[in-house]
Amino acid sequence: MTISQDQFDDLLSRTALAALFYYPEIAVDDDGPNLQNDIANCLEPVAGIADEDAERLRVAVGRVITNPTAHRSELLALVIELAPPPAE
Repeated sequence: MTISQDQFDDLLSRTALAALFYYPEIAVDDDGPNLQNDIANCLEPVAGIADEDAERLRVAVGRVITNPTAHRSELLALVIELAPPPAE
């Protein structure tokens, strides 16, 4: 399955929102908001990507949600690597 640039853009938008609203105190509690649910939500737009790439994205997204300043360039580099080249 080919993942479009729009789908990767959606992943980045969802990750940014998850990072904005991240609170460590609720990251592992109950059935409400938690880090694993946030990561799963962020990855929805790229469902169908190869398992190895999905795992790399899962790790990068989790890092960005919990510490955007330290890890955003890692996620951007990975998305650039995995996304198709822009149409000209």
